[in-house]
Amino acid sequence: MYRRRIGNGRHLARGTLVAAALLLGIVPLAGCSSGILSTTTPEAQEAATGTSEANLASLSSVVERNPNDPQAYNTRGSVYGQAGRFEQALADFDKAISLDTKYAQAYANRGLVHRQTRKLDLALADYNKALALDPAYAAALLGRGLVHRQRGQLILALNDFNKAIAIRPDNAQAYYNRGVLYQGQNQHQFAIDDFSIAITLSPQQAEPLTARGLSYLAVNDAKAAVGDLDEAVQVEPQGLAAWVARGLAYERLGEKEKAAGSYAKALNIKRDHEPAREGFSRVGGQYGKTYQTF
Repeated sequence: MYRRRIGNGRHLARGTLVAAALLLGIVPLAGCSSGILSTTTPEAQEAATGTSEANLASLSSVVERNPNDPQAYNTRGSVYGQAGRFEQALADFDKAISLDTKYAQAYANRGLVHRQTRKLDLALADYNKALALDPAYAAALLGRGLVHRQRGQLILALNDFNKAIAIRPDNAQAYYNRGVLYQGQNQHQFAIDDFSIAITLSPQQAEPLTARGLSYLAVNDAKAAVGDLDEAVQVEPQGLAAWVARGLAYERLGEKEKAAGSYAKALNIKRDHEPAREGFSRVGGQYGKTYQTF
């Protein structure tokens, strides 16, 4: 389903001032991010929801009792990955694959760890293997699309996101990431459409609200941007990009008090953040003063 034109990815469109200045490298949707992928069964998924030492100890006990069960290693590897313990995650995924060379989910999970550690060639190989085993594996398509996007291969990324959405039309993450792709190419109305679907599917996530707010700013709809960014900073009070974009939105509406308050919030999160500092100065912000933010 190739619907929209994407450039070759070598340069951002000139009009992406907001995206270039404020987007700050928007990350994949947090709640279901390009995060560790499925662990097969509902029981395994439930076991993988926590990354505490107690949970890992429990999963290690499962591995010890079932040393030849690839799913046990895949599940524990998923939790290690969520905890940022990538070497241990890779060891578990390697073991799962050695026990079952056709275990698509273990390849996809290992691909994610490689992608998170910027070993993109290894990540791509693992996603390709997972998709060779299961061509309808939407999570692997999404992961591979993110690798393509990181490599600047935007047509390939778009194709994978489109396929993931066709297979799983309830996948908020796929819409969000396709929206980010459009946003980076200054195709803001297409981006807004995708972010809107992502918000409907996953309303408690700040990232698509922030992203849609940025695209509204790019098309000079500051009022709509304010609505999204007000909500984004309430969902995620430490969202630096949202506070800076919110400051710009209120600045454009002429509400300097709320603009200054937003920029001040951003500076409280990161004191040397230049866009926030410049915005704060532009609206006459004074250090040490308390500002109304809502």
